[in-house]
Amino acid sequence: MITAKALKVKDESQDNLHTYSNGISWQRALANAVRDPYELLQCLGLSDDKYEKQLYLPDNFKLLVPHSYIAKMKKGDWNDPLLKQVLPIQDEKKSVAGFVADPVGDLNAVISSGVLQKYQGRVLLITTGACAVHCRYCFRRHFPYASSMPDKDKWQETLASIQNDKSIHEVILSGGDPLMIPDDRLQAMCEDIVKIPHIKTLRVHTRIPVFLPERINETFLAWATALPIQKVMVIHANHANELDQVVGESLAKLHEADFTLLNQSVLLKGINDSVESLSALSHRLFSSKVLPYYLHQLDKVEGAAHFEVDREKAIKLLKDLKKCLPGYLTPRLVEEISGERSKLAIE
Repeated sequence: MITAKALKVKDESQDNLHTYSNGISWQRALANAVRDPYELLQCLGLSDDKYEKQLYLPDNFKLLVPHSYIAKMKKGDWNDPLLKQVLPIQDEKKSVAGFVADPVGDLNAVISSGVLQKYQGRVLLITTGACAVHCRYCFRRHFPYASSMPDKDKWQETLASIQNDKSIHEVILSGGDPLMIPDDRLQAMCEDIVKIPHIKTLRVHTRIPVFLPERINETFLAWATALPIQKVMVIHANHANELDQVVGESLAKLHEADFTLLNQSVLLKGINDSVESLSALSHRLFSSKVLPYYLHQLDKVEGAAHFEVDREKAIKLLKDLKKCLPGYLTPRLVEEISGERSKLAIE
């Protein structure tokens, strides 16, 4: 079922794959992202019926992947670890006991418009429902963003809920992906937050530097550097192949802008569930000024059961990883349990 549009994309994609790092805007890069699974397979030379019949075409949470990410996939390889993270397949339709719509209890943690609080001293802002990519294992793939984001008309109320609780010392921007917000709005939001005297740290959770490195442009870097607060950025990379030269350059710029850079990964079956893969990821992160932080056991979100790695295998992987990596390159293996007051280390 390769369409005429897909054939056109195959030709155009080659230009996109080679030029995405040469100055095109992040908005244009996002507008050109692939949204049709058949087009993605065509770009990678995987148009045989044996592959196409495994595709899933969901009504919601559809495929979305920028060309900069496709450029890092191995052509002709159905098992490419980057492809498997973004391509919707029939396994997502399976109903598996224990896999639910809200596996980490986000909805029960809402304390005001767009504000979640699970852990003492920190609040999380759901800033947007938009992402640059739709990861198929996303724990918020069923999250009701329309009713849960900060209301523009109630932004002052959102701020007040933080201002009035002096025990809060850190604000975490999440989503979706907060770097999907245009600079003028994101800058204004951040500047409002850093004016609150008891907020000491601003943390940003994002996958944008990995999926859409064009977003880390001079405009963003200029105002972000000027923020008078301790800044942390937690990126999300699962495999060393995600961290090419262009991504590395964007991360270096963030480091120069005084962001403390950390990485969190999800342990994913057939993608990074080996010592070799995880070790390579840690080394590649460190060369890009990023420290490994968390390795998450998969959140049991509906539609993602095929990614789950057995708990005992996960524990053995971590033990073996500790034998070949120094402590500062070894991520903490953790899981998030709904209702718990912190992430739980898995020993």
